[in-house]
Amino acid sequence: MKLANQIKPISYLKANAAEIVRNLAEQGEPLFITQNGEAKVVLQDIDSYEQTQQTLAMLKILALGNRQVEEGKVQSAADVVARLRARDKG
Repeated sequence: MKLANQIKPISYLKANAAEIVRNLAEQGEPLFITQNGEAKVVLQDIDSYEQTQQTLAMLKILALGNRQVEEGKVQSAADVVARLRARDKG
């Protein structure tokens, strides 16, 4: 993705909203909108947004798991299975 082609001023957004929405859905690449020469917002299609959110959720889960391992908050699989079997019997 070449970012230079994906940076547009807010006036472009105002004048070409329908075309922008169509292109976002087709290309799947974000569009960066500037205001007074500064980047202000990023527009992306819903599928890309959902994929990004799912990726972030997975990364958070992995980071939490790594932190728990570092803190020693782990149990062996055998202990967990034994506890589950005992709970099912009891």
